[in-house]
Amino acid sequence: MEEHWKNNDKADLQKSLTPMQYEVTQNNGTEPPFRNEFWDHEEEGIYVDIVSGKPLFSSRDKYDAGCGWPSFTKPIEDLEVIEKMDTTHGMVRTEVRSKTADSHLGHVFDDGPGPNGLRYCINSAALKFIPKGELAKQGYAKYEKLFS
Repeated sequence: MEEHWKNNDKADLQKSLTPMQYEVTQNNGTEPPFRNEFWDHEEEGIYVDIVSGKPLFSSRDKYDAGCGWPSFTKPIEDLEVIEKMDTTHGMVRTEVRSKTADSHLGHVFDDGPGPNGLRYCINSAALKFIPKGELAKQGYAKYEKLFS
């Protein structure tokens, strides 16, 4: 796996991320629905944290929830996705963050399909996509098994 996570400080991150990526991951922002990179992306592969490169979600668990953001039924590895109570905007929600980089990813809701009934509603700006055919080349060979 790409090991580029170096516990970047805010100044380094502002230089390496787009303004939207920085706003979402570092300031708990939200990108516009239906006007983001991955909301309707259908290629096979994995989605990793834009800051740490740690694997988060598989395209096999992605579905169209009609909300305008990429939605997933579960993370690839539960240990890298942490949940926190979010009481901003006059609501009580469950925020989803990456464990390694502490990046804000989005929120998880209990209105999803499948046996666990969860919908991980994630900002595209928090993600980098690694196509199935590039997994080994980019250091994510162990995730090729998800697509066999």
